[in-house]
Amino acid sequence: MRSVDNPKTRFHACALVTIFVAAGLAGCGASYQENIAPVSALPDYGPQADYPILIGDPYQVAGTTYTPADVLNYDEVGYLALDADTMGYSGAHHTLPVPSYVEITSLETGRTVLVRLERRGPMTTNHIVALSPAAMAQLGGNVETPVRVRRVNPPEEQRAILRRGDAAPLRMDTPSSLVTVLQRRLPESGSVSLATSAETPRALETVDLAASSAVPAADTPPVEFAEATPALPVVEPLEPKEEQPASHPAPEPDEQTLASVEAIQEEVEAEPASPPAEVATPAIEQGFVVQAAAFSNPDNARRAANVLGGNVTQSGEYYRVRTGPFATRGEAEASLANVRRAGYSDARILTSG
Repeated sequence: MRSVDNPKTRFHACALVTIFVAAGLAGCGASYQENIAPVSALPDYGPQADYPILIGDPYQVAGTTYTPADVLNYDEVGYLALDADTMGYSGAHHTLPVPSYVEITSLETGRTVLVRLERRGPMTTNHIVALSPAAMAQLGGNVETPVRVRRVNPPEEQRAILRRGDAAPLRMDTPSSLVTVLQRRLPESGSVSLATSAETPRALETVDLAASSAVPAADTPPVEFAEATPALPVVEPLEPKEEQPASHPAPEPDEQTLASVEAIQEEVEAEPASPPAEVATPAIEQGFVVQAAAFSNPDNARRAANVLGGNVTQSGEYYRVRTGPFATRGEAEASLANVRRAGYSDARILTSG
């Protein structure tokens, strides 16, 4: 019987085993390579969040002291500067937290862009903000372009776009009517807050007077001051004097006085019917109006109305800021969109009917 330990047989068996093992490993390697994610799927370059947020200590630039602060309702107008050696769609600001997000509106064209503030500055001038070259090009501005800078809280999707250095979608253009109002608020240099400008109360002084003259008109009817019935008791004490012969001639004039008083009283009692006709304030609200907000402080109402190009109407203890009236609902909806863009998210359309 032939032995199975023949060297030739063992060699062929080992060769076959080696071939099968190599084939199996090749198949596993192919399937493993299919499961490897491509290098391009790696996260894009850029910070993955907006933390830490830095504020910092006060500092001076060109003789002006700036105190960084976390101001949520920041809204100012001023002039642009260029931050040449920077990347992405970013900006530098003197006081707002780093990082934070702002809408920048060109007061020449009305174009509005979203920018991520990543640095302090500009460190050589008192301009309101310094933009990177890419952000400046997206806005279509240049050095000294007048702008409005308003702090916003964009959705995370747009934040992520700006963090990785790409451009966020353009915002809705600011209406030319609002741009004109904002241009009048520009200082000669530096920047000015839209919430503290001294021009606003003067600009709306006439509007407030019109509102105050309309509302008290509704309050005048209750002041039935002509109900001077207290004059009747004053006349009545004269009647007992009729017992005295010397004072007898006096009652006749008093009766005439009573008659005239009664006639006057009847006329006055008839007059309250006319003041309601004077309350023709609904004529102001005919059609459609957009109510932006209601304030208990008249100065705040004036400032808001001046920014929105609207008017102030007093109602009791509150001062309502409205735009309009508009002949069509389409015009009112366009104004509503602008008012909400200005930060008044609770604004709504009202009708007289």
